[in-house]
Amino acid sequence: MTDYLFGHRVPDPYRWLEDTAEPRTLEWQRAQDTRFEQVRRQWTTRFGPRLRELYGTTAQEVPRWCAGRRFFVRRPPGGEHEVLYTAAPGEPERVLLDPARSEGPGTTMLESWAPSPDGRLVACQLSSDGAETAVLKVLDVATGRLGDDGIRGCRASPVAWLPDGRSFFYVRPPIPADAGGGLGTERWLWLHRVGRSAGADVRVLGGPDDPRRVYDIGIGPDGRLLLASLADGPARPHELLLADLARCRPDRPQWRRIHPEGSAAHARVRGEIGPDGRLYLLTDDRAPRRRLCVMDPAEPHGTMRELIGEHPEAVLTGFTHLGGGLLLAVWERDAIGDATAHRIDTGEVTARVSLPGPGTVTGVSVPAPAGHTAGEVWIGYSSLITPGHVLRYEIGSWQPVRPERTTRHRRPPHMTVRHMRCPSKDGTLVGLLILARDTTPRRPRPTMLTGYGGFGVSIGPVYQPDAVAWVEAGGVYAIAQVRGGGEQGADWHRSGTGAGKQNSIDDFNAVAEWLVADGWTTPGQLGAVGGSNGGFLVGAALVQRPDLYRAVVCSAPVLDMLRYERMGLGRLWRAEYGSADDPEQVQWLLGYSPYHHVREGTAYPAVLFETFEGDTRVDPAHARKMCAAVQHASSSGRPVLLRHERGSGHGRRTMSQAAALGADTLAFLCEELGLES
Repeated sequence: MTDYLFGHRVPDPYRWLEDTAEPRTLEWQRAQDTRFEQVRRQWTTRFGPRLRELYGTTAQEVPRWCAGRRFFVRRPPGGEHEVLYTAAPGEPERVLLDPARSEGPGTTMLESWAPSPDGRLVACQLSSDGAETAVLKVLDVATGRLGDDGIRGCRASPVAWLPDGRSFFYVRPPIPADAGGGLGTERWLWLHRVGRSAGADVRVLGGPDDPRRVYDIGIGPDGRLLLASLADGPARPHELLLADLARCRPDRPQWRRIHPEGSAAHARVRGEIGPDGRLYLLTDDRAPRRRLCVMDPAEPHGTMRELIGEHPEAVLTGFTHLGGGLLLAVWERDAIGDATAHRIDTGEVTARVSLPGPGTVTGVSVPAPAGHTAGEVWIGYSSLITPGHVLRYEIGSWQPVRPERTTRHRRPPHMTVRHMRCPSKDGTLVGLLILARDTTPRRPRPTMLTGYGGFGVSIGPVYQPDAVAWVEAGGVYAIAQVRGGGEQGADWHRSGTGAGKQNSIDDFNAVAEWLVADGWTTPGQLGAVGGSNGGFLVGAALVQRPDLYRAVVCSAPVLDMLRYERMGLGRLWRAEYGSADDPEQVQWLLGYSPYHHVREGTAYPAVLFETFEGDTRVDPAHARKMCAAVQHASSSGRPVLLRHERGSGHGRRTMSQAAALGADTLAFLCEELGLES
């Protein structure tokens, strides 16, 4: 099949692989399954047992407090799922919700949860088999029972409870996916009353004629002010709406747009109502690395007062009110976490929090009601080699009291994490993280290079069991912090979007070249690994520099850039990539679309494509078409494989699924890069 787009002739010989009901597609998939199994049986390296141990370690998130009760999520040692626990003062902790027990064994997982202000109920979102949509059910804390009826079709929905503890706002499309509405790109705001059916819910924001989508909601500590954040896609400029629930009914909120005087239209902003009733705005308005401002919510078009200014080197990622006139700011320096305490009236720094090492702050929680002084703050922490756990700090001395439920795992042998920079094609300095046994390269080693470079997402040092197992076996693990990500703020992101998306690819290839030049590896020992937008990144590197890599792992990738808008959630990504409906942007897309740059007779690296049957975000058709094209075109004789996983989707998976996927990925790389574990 051939398309003609604004004068461009665009062949698409594998269009038929987009149709999963097409008999040829089913036959082709069965042949790929057989081929993959045949090759996998020949791999001699087995990472399964060690990865099950690494993935199966205890991991815990920061807790939330409601009415003095603590709620938290932990994955028990060896557990398949995260389990929700609760504890009241003077009482031992107890399991509140174990999806494997309450919903039956399998792949049902707790996606998110939100306790009511009185601590009696919890709104829980549960998904199965990797589905993008979840069922929102209400759990009774006293009995541990889930309501029989649920709200279907939710997708990563925020939940904001009203003070009565019997009603909450949430987000979902107009028609649930299981009722024939598909995954949907609409995100409307609804009001639900506990005990009533979802059919009685009232739509309070959004509609068929409103292109905006609700991405976040929140209610102030006193339950009076409702704040909604809207955008027309991920990583797009945000619009804030505010409703005073003391002056209107919750089912008929009277919205006012928050637009501070002089603020830029392209700015992204995240808002929160503080315990003092002021509106706190985390914004990149005239501050690409973000700043924190405050304003009076009674004057939505008034002026912002800067509280914490933009840092010249670090990106401000979040803040938490501590009480006692203090707040905690969370930063990322080259995606490495940092935290500082500030006076809430002047923004003056009063202390810097000492973290265990180069890692990531995964959350902050204060065990005190809003507006009250807390004696301690709980901070979630993770690093490349350390599973997520919680540290407790005394406010004032800022010394850690003790880890909360210290993780149990066999520590890996000595490894070092280094952050460095290297020049890209245009001279821009690109950051990279290296995890290895040595601080400097003693000799070239098989190296796994990964990256993301999209949607303003930062790739930093969070726990990576695959990386630990790889380095234990003698390899090197590297992360390229390329443009399009958020490691250096909004400008860094924008420089890797649309017409600048080629910058992301150039940055990734430049990091690969630097690793070779600095003696860490060789092209014959270098593997590129990426998923989702990172799958696009390594797919582009595959076709643009096949000489630079020995193997490529392309997981859940976006690869056909002229048809991505027609698949999955692609319609929401036009600001990131460009649109084939625009004659100028078609030229960008044709310039970097991996699928359209596969050339017959090229000696391509070995490639492992990974797809997931329940993936409704990135259609597996991208990988099917690219796999068929590379299999036909490659002259190298190296394997081009497709691993298709059933019972999972684009996002989270069970511990066993994650370990099995990682084991196949690492075994493939071992075989191709020559790593002998």
